[in-house]
Amino acid sequence: MTNARLRGRARVVDTALRALSHLSLPALHRLGNAAAWLTERLGREEWHVARVNADLCFPDWSEDARRQLARSALRENARGLVELAAAWQWPVPRVLGLIESVEGAEVVDEALAEGRGLLVIAPHHGAWEVLQMWLAQRVRLNALYRPPRWKELEALLNRGRSRSGAVFWPARPSGIRALFKALKAGEAVGVLPDQSPPGEGVFAPFFGRPAKTMTLFGKLAERTNAPVVIGWAERLERGRGYRLHWRRVTEPVGDPDPEVAATALNREIERVVEARPAQYQWTYRRFSRRPAGWANPYERTSEE
Repeated sequence: MTNARLRGRARVVDTALRALSHLSLPALHRLGNAAAWLTERLGREEWHVARVNADLCFPDWSEDARRQLARSALRENARGLVELAAAWQWPVPRVLGLIESVEGAEVVDEALAEGRGLLVIAPHHGAWEVLQMWLAQRVRLNALYRPPRWKELEALLNRGRSRSGAVFWPARPSGIRALFKALKAGEAVGVLPDQSPPGEGVFAPFFGRPAKTMTLFGKLAERTNAPVVIGWAERLERGRGYRLHWRRVTEPVGDPDPEVAATALNREIERVVEARPAQYQWTYRRFSRRPAGWANPYERTSEE
């Protein structure tokens, strides 16, 4: 695809977000619901992946319950996409005004008071864009990002996310060095740790299935001894806003053994997911990278 066409796509996305930003949050969520309904009816890939993930992670649930989870996850995923129009376009105070309550804010304050920086586990659960926006008002926040496949979207992504004051570093060695430096300076580092890393990683159980899991978070925790918290922004029904949740991490996520640390990390994420299973990003191929000899669970059968 030519650079001109890629730039054109980036402009289309930017224009769409600006247009959607004129809608209220309830209207945006209704639009997301409609998109999710269409995705299911057309049998799009997101629906297939959500169904597979529900079957893999909740085998003890009834088939109807797993199907309902996949359907609800589609709606939450679509709501998350369209609400980027608000998170990336509205004035920051307006977005923060959508936060109905914050449970565990004192956990963040107490950890910061220790003066050793702050490590934040932020799963792909709920409205993570709102979570980072709230945290960035309390402490200088740093995070890595993986450059998008459409390079022309990188500027749009960074502009939208950095409006909160957070600093985003590309997932390269220089970015990782910046995270260590930030923690030593007493700043916060947020990590979305629940996607399969293309490079270094170990297989650790996630809802009973081996999932390739990053080792970077464990190294950050072990080498800096920074306090670790986990947080997520619950998306409330009917576009009422968000409820933030924070909790101090007690699992050994900084254990010197990478497999022990990764297993502990996934356990912490599981506890968050279990609170509101539908708000997790089940449309992501979490188990696509697999141990040798394991079949790809996302391959479609001839009957599908």
